[in-house]
Amino acid sequence: MKTGFRGIGVVCILALVALVACKGDKTAPEGAAALPVGIITVSKADVPVVFEFVGQTQSSQEVEIRARVNGFLDHRVYHEGAMVHAGDVLFRMDAKPFKAALDAAQAEYRQQKARLDTAQANLNRVKPLAAKNALSQKDLDDATGQQQAAAAAVEQARADVTTAELNLGYTTITSPVDGLSSFAKKQDGSYIDASNSLLTYVAKLDPMWVNFSLSENEFLQFRAQSQSGQLKMPKEGGLEIDIVLADGSQYGKHGRISFSDAALNNETGTYLVRAEFANPDDVLRPGQFVRVKVRGASLSSTLAVPQEAVQQGDRGAFVWTVDDQGKAKQRAVETGGWNGNEWVINSGLRPGDRVIVENLVKLAPDMPVNPHPYTPAAAPTTAKAAPTGGAQ
Repeated sequence: MKTGFRGIGVVCILALVALVACKGDKTAPEGAAALPVGIITVSKADVPVVFEFVGQTQSSQEVEIRARVNGFLDHRVYHEGAMVHAGDVLFRMDAKPFKAALDAAQAEYRQQKARLDTAQANLNRVKPLAAKNALSQKDLDDATGQQQAAAAAVEQARADVTTAELNLGYTTITSPVDGLSSFAKKQDGSYIDASNSLLTYVAKLDPMWVNFSLSENEFLQFRAQSQSGQLKMPKEGGLEIDIVLADGSQYGKHGRISFSDAALNNETGTYLVRAEFANPDDVLRPGQFVRVKVRGASLSSTLAVPQEAVQQGDRGAFVWTVDDQGKAKQRAVETGGWNGNEWVINSGLRPGDRVIVENLVKLAPDMPVNPHPYTPAAAPTTAKAAPTGGAQ
């Protein structure tokens, strides 16, 4: 039994020694096959860019609904938060005092009209008698003055009637625009002072404004790039604005810039820019935060590579290139904005450089590679957004 165990031990030791010897003698063959890699040859071209900002929606016309006369609020007619149309009744005030004032004004008008008729009849009698010297010139002047005073009193009474009619009409408070109503700030039965009479708001939803800000640094950068010819801007009105909603969906209509402030806001250090969007289905509501994408500009004579070609290391971004000997080399690059599924390269590459896009995880410095033209996959339906304020 002892001899048997000793024999088994010797066999195990010999097998272990043989395995170690085999591993020690294993080396990479000199003629190892080069790694196949997909490459692109970079060249300069005009690259469309998309600038992205954080924006907020605003009603294109937010109307304050106020009372024009003093009095008691009879009742609220509209449903708070509902859509209303121009001419819809929102509030009714107690109209009885104003109806009484109108009746009094109309009575005063009738009285003054009767006085005018009397004065006119008297003047008509005096004129022929004065012409025959049967009455003095003073009598004629007095009759003429009375007629003119009565006529002026009639005009004043007519104006008072108009004022009373307006005041009575002001007791019915309507919306001047189509839009979204707000909550009522005064309750039924409240006394309304016309000097402090805000009742509610109505916000027009179509069109809708989207406000966003351009920092002073961004403004100076864009201006310098434009003046140098690096950044090409379209003709006035050529920029196309898209917005992405909070759920990640893109709003279905394009907007146009309708206003840009010429003055820097001293409090925020930014320039206000406003875009206008059609909003026929009321998808946009005031106060929503959105991502604003400004399209239409392009960077001239720019290098770009697929996003998957750019990797991040301890020292920053880099790409793999193929040198003249067919070996893989790391190249540090400085990236700009994103353009669809490509990175804009600010520095680190030259036209004609061959950049590796496929089999990146298998690469090592100076590894032999067998390059072939890279065939990109189908383009994504939505380009990934660039950081706020940057070019995409």
